[in-house]
Amino acid sequence: MRTRVIPAQITTVEDKIVGNLNLMQMAILIVPIFFTTLVYALLPPSMSFVIYKLVLSVIVLVVCAILSLRIKGKVVVNWLSILCRYNLRAKYFVYNKNEVYLRNLYLPQTLKTSAVKEERIKTETNIQTALVIDQVKNLMSLENFIKNEEIDFRYKIGKKGGLNVAFEQIKK
Repeated sequence: MRTRVIPAQITTVEDKIVGNLNLMQMAILIVPIFFTTLVYALLPPSMSFVIYKLVLSVIVLVVCAILSLRIKGKVVVNWLSILCRYNLRAKYFVYNKNEVYLRNLYLPQTLKTSAVKEERIKTETNIQTALVIDQVKNLMSLENFIKNEEIDFRYKIGKKGGLNVAFEQIKK
């Protein structure tokens, strides 16, 4: 009596249609037949044998044969799709901690008079310009501090993975 081992995980077993070929491999191997038919019928001179049609058909046949091979239990087309998805994925992710998705927003009440709105906008722009000027002054003082040859700064990595910048005076 013949016995067969039934795998515990049935979803990982591929269906074999013809011999050791699955449906995807069969579809890939049928493509050259349809391609050759289209080339023979559509390219000039139509419905007649020409050498360049044979060359095109052989090239497509070789490419499809290579794509239908198995490497480490997977079809080459699957490997190519995995490589393409890997190379085309996003490589840099920018996270914005100020994103408002799924957050409760507490918006201020709208002002009823337009004069009050204009006055508020003017004060906000004045505050913003003052903040920008302060930031530029801080950057300039930091740049002068870094360019000072009497002071050396070093990066120190903390025990918990933090990055600390240390400024030390150079001893002469």
